[in-house]
Amino acid sequence: MPGSNRKRNSLEKLLNLFTEVRPGESGTTLLLALNVFILLTAYYIIKPVREALILTGGGAEIKSYASAGQVLLMAFTVPLYSHLAGRFERRKLISLVTLFFMACLVVFYFLVLAKVSVGVVFFLWVGIFNLMVVAQFWSFANDVYTPEEGKRLFVIIAFGASLGAVAGSRVAGILLDVVGIAQLLLVSSALLGLSIVLTNVVDTRERGRRDAEESPRVTETSEPGPPQEEVGKTSGFQLVLRNRYLLMIAFLMLLANWVNTNGEFILGRMVSAAAEQAAAADPSGAIDAGAWIGKFYSNFFFGVNLLGVILQLFIVSRILKYLGIRVALLILPVTALLGNLMVVALPLLTYLRWTKTAENATDYSLQNTVRNVLFLPCTREEKYNAKQAIDTFFVRAGDVFSAGLVYLGTTALTLSVQAFAAVNVVLVGVWIVLALAIGREHRKRTTTG
Repeated sequence: MPGSNRKRNSLEKLLNLFTEVRPGESGTTLLLALNVFILLTAYYIIKPVREALILTGGGAEIKSYASAGQVLLMAFTVPLYSHLAGRFERRKLISLVTLFFMACLVVFYFLVLAKVSVGVVFFLWVGIFNLMVVAQFWSFANDVYTPEEGKRLFVIIAFGASLGAVAGSRVAGILLDVVGIAQLLLVSSALLGLSIVLTNVVDTRERGRRDAEESPRVTETSEPGPPQEEVGKTSGFQLVLRNRYLLMIAFLMLLANWVNTNGEFILGRMVSAAAEQAAAADPSGAIDAGAWIGKFYSNFFFGVNLLGVILQLFIVSRILKYLGIRVALLILPVTALLGNLMVVALPLLTYLRWTKTAENATDYSLQNTVRNVLFLPCTREEKYNAKQAIDTFFVRAGDVFSAGLVYLGTTALTLSVQAFAAVNVVLVGVWIVLALAIGREHRKRTTTG
């Protein structure tokens, strides 16, 4: 263990107010927290841009259908990522993938300036960017820590993610009035460059620490340590399909995203209607529907992420420590269940906003930490390849099911927002059953491993 003979410094004593941080662990943990803070800031800076471009270019229905299109792209990107993971060590892999997304943001910047209609394409790209880059970061963090370390320290790292989401949504709201939509893309690209630097620093730091820890053991035994496990020999899809535990996690993610995307469709439909009403009611014509939507989502994301930070900082570690993974897995679906029941009873934008705030804040804090903890007892190949498949393809598969529901619900069935919420209630019931099964399997893996 790092610094087992050392005493906690002042910073580590401060961090122990939120979770257990042992001597020598604060440096890497805070660097990882800063890294994911930057990644989430970059994402939330461009997220209102995504909403404005897609909703003004086609509405909530087109947004839902575009979400489904992402899963088709994932069918190609996941095997490609597995191939790259087999060719490059983790530092080069992360740097190359991040550089690609940086370049894409610059290209979109010039397209938006040229007034090219990129709403659907940009929406598809942002979905892949968010899932792949963030999933890649958590694969790296899983690779750095043991299961015992990760269960304690992921709380601090996930706090960085929550804080980055708050910062990004607030910065986006400010910069929208100052520099406009296109320039936000360049700000996000610059932040990704800083993330690459931090990844290299952490990787160098951890390699040096592990070499220092292993050297005495090699001297004492005169035998080399175990060889580093190879990554990329098996595709992420194959790893998931042959492993019951991973397959259950995959379907959990699918269901969770299906429920969430249904909720986002309901919110998007009501926000679009409210924006049109606001613009029509303004005799001066000063209210622009796109700007109204952008402002709404900027404020909405800020509220969600502020609550997420509070939960992450003061609640998540206590839940994991005193209630455990099995109970933690149930909190988000129960929250979603209560929220959708409220929408069935009171389909008003004000109420919907606050129920989605509670649901998304729980998702971004507690659920985000828990789903990454689930991979700690997995092999390194599963952490990179299987996790990438689950966090991208299977998550977006939930969007496909949601898009199918939206299509049927808005064409053949003409469902109301209450009816969409009622479907979510049924889906959450299945989600809860699956969460119970995963909790049992996780306990077996951690107690027998």
